[in-house]
Order: sequence, then structure tokens, then C-alpha cells
Amino acid sequence: MFPYQFSQTQTNKTAGMDEGVHRPSPSAWEPKHRLSVPTPLCPRKGTSLVPPAIFFYGTHRYFQKMKCVLKCVICFSTAFCVLYFISRLFPVLKPMEKCHLASAKMLTLDNSVDESLNLGARLDVQTCTPWRAPIIWDGMFNSEIWDQRHQTEGASVALTVFAVGRYLDAYLWDFLNSSEHYFMLGLPVIYYVFTDMPQKVPDIKLPHLRTMRIINVKRHSRWQDISMMRMKTIADTIESDIRHHSTHVFCFDVDQVFTGRFGSEALGDSVALLHAYFYHLPKERFTYDRNPKSKAYMETGDFYYHAAVFGGSWKSVKALTEACYQSIMEDKKNNVEALWHDESHLNKYLWLHKPSRVLSPEYGWDPSIGYMNDIQVTRLLWAPKQYEKLRVP
Repeated sequence: MFPYQFSQTQTNKTAGMDEGVHRPSPSAWEPKHRLSVPTPLCPRKGTSLVPPAIFFYGTHRYFQKMKCVLKCVICFSTAFCVLYFISRLFPVLKPMEKCHLASAKMLTLDNSVDESLNLGARLDVQTCTPWRAPIIWDGMFNSEIWDQRHQTEGASVALTVFAVGRYLDAYLWDFLNSSEHYFMLGLPVIYYVFTDMPQKVPDIKLPHLRTMRIINVKRHSRWQDISMMRMKTIADTIESDIRHHSTHVFCFDVDQVFTGRFGSEALGDSVALLHAYFYHLPKERFTYDRNPKSKAYMETGDFYYHAAVFGGSWKSVKALTEACYQSIMEDKKNNVEALWHDESHLNKYLWLHKPSRVLSPEYGWDPSIGYMNDIQVTRLLWAPKQYEKLRVP
């Protein structure tokens, strides 16, 4: 016998659940004897079993929301990475600090004429250092007063430049020719050209009080060694020759061109140049050598100086070049090379021995930087670099 029995009452109740819909009566299964049976395929009214179509729709909406969340996370992460790399390549420029001195008479004077510097002439830039040395910008000085004073005091200048290998053909003529138009006009100047090819030094016609001495030097196998070993060569030449003829020395890289006055306002006991790429950056971005094994190691400093131009009295330049050379040789003994070679050692020395005069980036500007509203005059420009072509491997 069939174990289930359907009552008319249950059939009518079931039929009443959906009026107008024909369905068979076994919607309420009531066993004749109370037995444990499976859940019916068609649930009773009020049960929570979700039909397949509704379940699929809910699952689809869930995955759509998750996709949106995932897209947002990816977009935000990508944007953050892009902003980070942009900030590294194009960092936000930091305004320079302002000079805290009320008058140039409060400076640590290189000479008495420094009292006439107008520290307030350039409110847009820093015109003095924390140790009261002037930072020379256009508009701060009267060039005629400076030239007259230094001529009266008998100032004379030795200019050193290295033109080794392919650098001679690429840059030396432009450097020497432009210097005759702008460098220390009115003062006695002796050019010291260090080269491995003396016969190829261009013949520049020099006026009265300006002479040239060509010194043959060894060509090192690596350009880094050429750069670092110049410190010893300059120190030796100061001792053997320069100190007998000149009161001041200026040392230049050859791949530069004079484009404006570079005059006696730059003369001082110890002179350093603000690097064009760093004078508006925070100190943590300065590329000091942070390797504790190097003698050039320094965690922080005052400014970042450019080794393409430095100078001062012959005594100060001799002390600087000798100290840098000794540090370079100690690093070599320890199989260490400073991050930026002689420039790293120069920055370390000038941090320990503060310069008495700092030149603004007007005195060593890279035109590829573009327009900067505080650079009103360019006096010395970087020539286009051709490192792959010119540097010895």
C-alpha cells in the first residue's frame, strides 16, 4: 500500500496559496504514519530556501561590488606610485632661507669692501650663511668699487683648468675664448692649462697682464682618476709656481662657457659655489657620500657645493686640495671610492672648514634646468655634456 494519504483539506489549503494557478495537490505531504521525510522540493510558505535564480543574482552583485573595490585599490596604488616617482624626478622646490643680518658690516669680512654689499637687495634669495659669510647674487654689489679696490690692493688670479683627452678638442677653445671676455677683467691673470696634449692647446691672443702656462700631465685610464688626481696636481703647482705670482686661485672644469661678468666680487679667502641642482632642495636630498667607510662620509651639511668651480687665496686652495688628495688616497688604500669622487671630498672639507664666500648658481648654471625667477644673470654656463663620447671608460 502507498504510505502517504492526502486529505481534501490540505489540498484546498494548498490550492488557496496561489489562486488561479493549477498545481497538483501533493503540496502537503502528510504521511499516514509519522515518518522522518526529506525537505520537499517546493517549500512551505514562510520557509527561507532561496530559489536558484535569486541566489545567482545575489552572488553576481557581490562579485560586481568586489570588482569595483579591487579597481579602486589598484587605481589608488598606481596613483601613489606615480606621484612618488614624480616627486623623486621632479621634487618640490624649497624656498631659500633668508639672511638674518641687518647689515653687511655684521659679516665676517674677507676684506673691507665687503661692507658695501647690499644684503637686502635680493629678498627672494639667501644672501648670507649662518656663519656670516656673504652669498654673492646679482644686484648686491657695485662692480666698479670692487674692481678699484682689488686693483689698488694688487690682487692677481691664477686660473687652473684640465683639458685631458677628448675634452681638449671639445671644450678648451670655447672656455679660454669666453674667459677673455668675462673673467677677472682688469686684473692680472695667469692661465694654467693642464693637458696630455700640449701641442693641441689653441693659440689664444692674450692682452697685457694675461699670460698662459701649459703643463703636461699624465692621462689616467679612468675619468674618475683624472678628476680626483687633479687635487694633487693643483696643490703641487701652487707650491712650485702659483704662490710666487698670484694672490688668488680659481679652479674650473673645462666643459663650461663664460657668458657674463665673473669678476673681483668673487674673490675671497675660501670660495665655494652653490650647486645649481641643489640650492632649492631640502638637505636630505643632497648627494653627500653616506658610506661610513669613506673619508668623504657625512650625514648632513650646510649646502651642496659644486666642484666645477672653487677658489680662494693660494694658501686656502692649497690646504683644500692637499686635504682632499689625502682623503682620496686613504679611500684607495681601503678600496673605497667616494660617491661623487673629488666633489664628495670637497663637500666634506668645506663642511669642516666653512668657506668665507659663497657664489650663487649664477656663477655655474645649467641651462637645461630651465627658467628660474631668482637667476637674473648667468655668468658661467655648463656646456652640453657628451659623457659617452668623451670620457675614458
